[in-house]
Amino acid sequence: MDLKNGIEDTMSGPALEFRVNPMVAAKAGFTAEEVSTDATAILQGVPSTNPLVANNRAYTIRVRLPEMNRNSLESMSNTVLISSSGKTATLGSLAQLNELPGQTEITRENLLRLVEVKARFEGESLGTGMAKVQRVVSDLHLPPSIRVVYGGTYAQQQKDFRDMAVVLVLAIVLVFIVLLFEFRSFSAPIAILSSALLSLSGVFLALLVVSVFTTMTVNLASIMGMIMVIGIVAKNGILLLDANQKFSSAGFAPEEAMIQAGRRRLRPIVMTALASVAGMLPLALALGAGSQMLQPLAIAVIGGILVSMVLSLIVTPAVFFYMTKRRSADSN
Repeated sequence: MDLKNGIEDTMSGPALEFRVNPMVAAKAGFTAEEVSTDATAILQGVPSTNPLVANNRAYTIRVRLPEMNRNSLESMSNTVLISSSGKTATLGSLAQLNELPGQTEITRENLLRLVEVKARFEGESLGTGMAKVQRVVSDLHLPPSIRVVYGGTYAQQQKDFRDMAVVLVLAIVLVFIVLLFEFRSFSAPIAILSSALLSLSGVFLALLVVSVFTTMTVNLASIMGMIMVIGIVAKNGILLLDANQKFSSAGFAPEEAMIQAGRRRLRPIVMTALASVAGMLPLALALGAGSQMLQPLAIAVIGGILVSMVLSLIVTPAVFFYMTKRRSADSN
């Protein structure tokens, strides 16, 4: 793991310090401001009074003494300066030149001192690594004056997770509204979404099995797979309950209508699930360039679909039959 503690990597320097002696400078015919300006011109240069105009554009020119005058402290000390009154003196006779060691930079954000500790994990996921970091930081028992904020990739991941959670909830709500308009009752949407939400257990089970052999965990791609599973399971439920309505309209008893609907839709549901699993297998096996990015999505979809084949034929009919029977009993 590459670690930057935020202190050793923020050293600035070395630096040069000019201490002008006002009494000596005044006797030599210099002012402290003149000596400071000349010293700045040696190291950094000073902007010229008039800019350089080229191609109708003005460029500020920085004037600096030749490099030979700033190669060392001795050469800078021996640099001859000329005052506004025409007096001459060396910089070393007017000011004391000291080379200071490197100093630690102080970074502030919102008027608070800021120290950034950066690291790169190797051989483990971001979530596992951050859990260890948070556990170590909590054991330090830092004083209240020190505030710890976790940023970087971890903060972006948490934001993306919150956004995807909102998308997942919106997907469930929108599917419920569509089913409500299609069947015009609450029994069918609740039955279908019950099976869809229980199918998400297959997603976590598949990721759990894969995580035993790899470092794969729940990420944005797997959450996208959950949203896809909800849509696929909802489609299977629509096929099943649509067939149930047709058998009920034909005069079948509620129990018999549901059994016949399950028999009629068993093959389409299984074939659709197997086709979806076969289509996701290349991504799940990470075959091809760039497929590793979508591998969690494929594994999540495969796990959810395999579980939904059973739940769509058991949970959806059971919940729908129970709610319709209870509604009929309440109406009587």
